[in-house]
Amino acid sequence: MPRSTACGARVCPLNIGSRELNETQKPLAGLKVVELGTLIAGPFCTRIMAEFGAEVIKVEAPEGGDPLRQWRKLHEGTSLWWYVQARNKKSVTANLKHPEGREFVRKLIAGADILVENFRPGVLEKLGLGWDELKVLNPGLVMVRLSGFGQTGPYKDQPGFGAVGESMGGLRYITGFPDRPPVRTGISIGDSIAALWGAVGALIALRHREVNGGAGQVVDVALYEAIFAMMESMVPEFDVFGFVRERTGNIMPGITPSNTHTTRDGKHVTIGANGDAIFKRFMKAMGRDDLANDPGLADNAGRDARRDEIYSLIDAWCAARDEADVLAILAAAEVPSSRVYSAVDMFADPQFIARQMFAQATLPDGKPFQMPGIVPKLSATPGGTEWIGPALGEHTVEVLSALGYTAEEIAALKENGAV
Repeated sequence: MPRSTACGARVCPLNIGSRELNETQKPLAGLKVVELGTLIAGPFCTRIMAEFGAEVIKVEAPEGGDPLRQWRKLHEGTSLWWYVQARNKKSVTANLKHPEGREFVRKLIAGADILVENFRPGVLEKLGLGWDELKVLNPGLVMVRLSGFGQTGPYKDQPGFGAVGESMGGLRYITGFPDRPPVRTGISIGDSIAALWGAVGALIALRHREVNGGAGQVVDVALYEAIFAMMESMVPEFDVFGFVRERTGNIMPGITPSNTHTTRDGKHVTIGANGDAIFKRFMKAMGRDDLANDPGLADNAGRDARRDEIYSLIDAWCAARDEADVLAILAAAEVPSSRVYSAVDMFADPQFIARQMFAQATLPDGKPFQMPGIVPKLSATPGGTEWIGPALGEHTVEVLSALGYTAEEIAALKENGAV
């Protein structure tokens, strides 16, 4: 059963009125997904599916479950991240080292549309749950496999977390300032991007199965490739020109001006004025009509050649004004800009609220809290949150019963450690 929240069974977006309370058929309703994943990549992939109506059954180890339950900030012993990452999912426990636990999982997979897993390659094969076995069990199955290096190649057996994928895929090499070592982004971006590719791949495979009459197939996502695929023009620039992109701090290499600047009151403002017309408006707003009308700065190539000069002028202009004044002037001139938001800024921002990017829910002890809203926004069949991340094994009996297990059989499975 969905957990009770401030709005009943549903989690309520803030400030949205009665329209959102209308029950709408979600676009993935009827889709059955089994998750054999932990931490970030696999669970984030299935979270997207669950938010849009898929029945996601998350299989966890009976002892402790997904380690994400204990990551970051805990409330009453459970991670707040967990409640978001596992929303709308059903949690069942199964001991994959126990033959009856594996049989339970096989029965789940036999009736599933999608299986998502992020074990190291070869682990499921050793358990008799590899693709060769599963495609016979369920010919229509789409199996999403998320791993550090993919299911093939000389590195496939090596462990690879998101940090490794970000490094090998090229992201970390270009992130940071030129006089300092590479740095990471503040989130596990490699895992999250891989999860998005996994969800896209699963839906592509389902389209092939359902529209073209194809069979099921494997969606093989390597973390390093997920990052590599996002690296814009890196490959052709190196291949054609031998150009290796280096760390450049906050600027956008080859595109000027696009940078982050510090204001008089110590705040940080990002300004993207690299469009030709935008640059002219920006310079006029700064009182520099001479630069706005300079033919040498009329296009990006000319501006980039004088990048240091332009950035020095913008730095000085921002440093002489408080953040609020800088943003007001730029808004009036229609120059893309923003403060660098913290969570404090987000919670107070009318755009976040208008776009329903905060949803109010209730923790198991009755404490209200806010969680991120749903992305993307669908006009006719929006996603939503029905319940927050479940307790470990909360749905085991329900799911076993639906598979035909009797009460006596379920009790025996619990007694012998299979679930």
